[in-house]
Amino acid sequence: MVAFGKKLKERQIQEWQGYYINYKLMKKRVKQYGHQIEVGTLDRRHVLKDFSRMLDCQIEKIVLFLLEQQGLLAGRIAKLNEDQDALQQEPDIAKLSQLRENYRDVGRDLLKLLFFVEINAVGLRKILKKFDKRFGYRFTDYYVKTRANHPYSQLQQVFKHVGLGAVVGAISRNLHELQEHQGSFLSIYDQSVLPLEDSVVDAMKAAVDRLSHSTNFLNFLAQHALIMQEELPTPIEESIDDKRYHFMSLILNLANTFLYMINTYIIVPTADDYSMSLGAPATVCGIVIGSMAVAQVFSSVYFSAWSNRSYFRPLVFSSIALLIGNVMYAMAYDFKSITILLLGRLFCGLGSARAVNRRYISDCVPLKLRMQASAGFVSASALGMACGPALAGLLQTEFKIYKFTFNQNTLPGWVMAVGWFFYMIWLCISFREPFRPTQDTNVAPQTSDGKLLPIPCIAYIISVAQSPEYSLFDNNFGLVLKAEPTRNDALEKGLQQPLLPSTEANQDDEDCGSDDESEGSRGPANSLRSAYRLLTPSVKVQLLIYFMLKYAMEILLSESSVVTTYYFGWSTSSVAIFLACLGLTVLPVNIIVGSYISNMFEDRQILLASEIMVCVGILLSFHILVPYTVPQYVCSGLIMFVSAEVLEGVNLSLLSRVMSSRLSQGTYNGGLLSTEAGTLARVVADVTITMAGYLGQKTLLNVTLLPSLVICITSILATCFTYNSLY
Repeated sequence: MVAFGKKLKERQIQEWQGYYINYKLMKKRVKQYGHQIEVGTLDRRHVLKDFSRMLDCQIEKIVLFLLEQQGLLAGRIAKLNEDQDALQQEPDIAKLSQLRENYRDVGRDLLKLLFFVEINAVGLRKILKKFDKRFGYRFTDYYVKTRANHPYSQLQQVFKHVGLGAVVGAISRNLHELQEHQGSFLSIYDQSVLPLEDSVVDAMKAAVDRLSHSTNFLNFLAQHALIMQEELPTPIEESIDDKRYHFMSLILNLANTFLYMINTYIIVPTADDYSMSLGAPATVCGIVIGSMAVAQVFSSVYFSAWSNRSYFRPLVFSSIALLIGNVMYAMAYDFKSITILLLGRLFCGLGSARAVNRRYISDCVPLKLRMQASAGFVSASALGMACGPALAGLLQTEFKIYKFTFNQNTLPGWVMAVGWFFYMIWLCISFREPFRPTQDTNVAPQTSDGKLLPIPCIAYIISVAQSPEYSLFDNNFGLVLKAEPTRNDALEKGLQQPLLPSTEANQDDEDCGSDDESEGSRGPANSLRSAYRLLTPSVKVQLLIYFMLKYAMEILLSESSVVTTYYFGWSTSSVAIFLACLGLTVLPVNIIVGSYISNMFEDRQILLASEIMVCVGILLSFHILVPYTVPQYVCSGLIMFVSAEVLEGVNLSLLSRVMSSRLSQGTYNGGLLSTEAGTLARVVADVTITMAGYLGQKTLLNVTLLPSLVICITSILATCFTYNSLY
């Protein structure tokens, strides 16, 4: 993996090099602080003061240049406005076309400035994270508190891009007025969505949205997938590699996600009845539901590792495991065996290929389509979650074929077995394995300007390029690996490089193979232990929040059939309708939050508010003194579920932002860690339900809600503790 400092240097605009954050200098200073503290020549107070002063100087340099460039752009726009006023008196088609092109030129220069600001903002976040991790200080909290809200804050200029929005608005408005189909008196200020089709304006708006973390429905929905995006922006549009991207293969991955979520929740309304029909207590439904999650804890790891080599084979294995598991689940009724029932659910969990689905989107879908694909992944999950209980509610019949019984308990297994059988046939016919480079390919590593990389980097880059995780044209390296016809050509070009690079070049090369998050390691984490070492306090808190929301949701969903039957006497159909309605709230809630609320508040504000609302929902769910009523249960469950859904999107968005770049790829990636945290939460929740069942159904509700409340309060306190690092 190329270090962040190296990528930062490659993405810089050449003529503005002197105005970027000097990440390399600050990284060296952090190392010096560490050495000086070890030998006792510096104390903490001096380190904080000196590093704060250095950061202030860097930010001031960035902001002053930003203001200077804004002034130049504003002057150019003012001059173009004068030309436009003159043309209104004496219209000239040729001059109007030239004027529009001049506005676009200003827009392109503004786009460069937006990339300049975003790269510097990322650099500031990275160096603050590095400082905190190196010394164990909460320096980020201190720095953000003292700078962000100050009336003369320069930090706000970097993170809030004050003033740039006005320049974007001026360019957009004037380009709209110069459209050929004029005649309307409306402007962009009268109607927010006017049909202005201009690639420059679209690029500017996208850059502003990304810089301000503003979002829309698709963006917000895609956050639930935790598919890591490239952290540094690039003004160069990514070219689609047709050898890797295949639309039907993407659809098959989304279909796998959809069917798996149906498979997970289709048994929830009937799990208690099925358990009792086999002679077990109703609360054993927790173990029946949770056994699938237990197997998923292990399957996520091997599927993630398997996807390094293939996508097709893991999906075939997943289909076979789920087919066998569902048949066993259905046949347990006739064999009168709770063991076969549990083994069937374990087999279903072993077929969980969600890690493969995520990995396919991350590795094979072009960046320009990745947001839509991620949103599709989440939508498929939400739709499957709603369809599962709804389908169970429709399977209220009973008949026998030969010796096999088909009723509300067994039909979910038979239906899903048939579904996975047809899916496997479709998979074998339509899936196309993405192109992977072979080790025989001869490559000559070059930078974007055509120069060969220094010799110390070549061996490392070729070894990574030959791994199954990367294509030969991988933008993660910030370079191009060009295939050469012969080894001799590459060798001749290599001989042009000096055998002993200069000191400055050698220092740059040191960054080539080192990760900015870990001084002595390279590439992605290769074990759970190494992945855990990369977890900062902010990341741990976000994983705790994810654990909490999955735990609370699992408690609500898994015990719903037992609780509603005990308190309200609901039938299986009533439980199925309730669960389906909960699942159907996912997309509307995300539309509201993604399109409106997330544009009004910061992610960390929504995060904390959502946690508090989850806590409120849990508190309202307790049965204390007064008789327990349907409105209380439904309203409290709705508050808890909806708040948890909102929380999940914001939580995963912040998690991807504060997580080390080394966790963006490889087997032990951020997606796997979040999946494991959520799966463990489901396992613990289902075990809690079963254990609480031994105390009696009368106390089941309160006993299972109590851990949810404790974990929720803990996560709220932890969020407050790391609040200022979530930006």
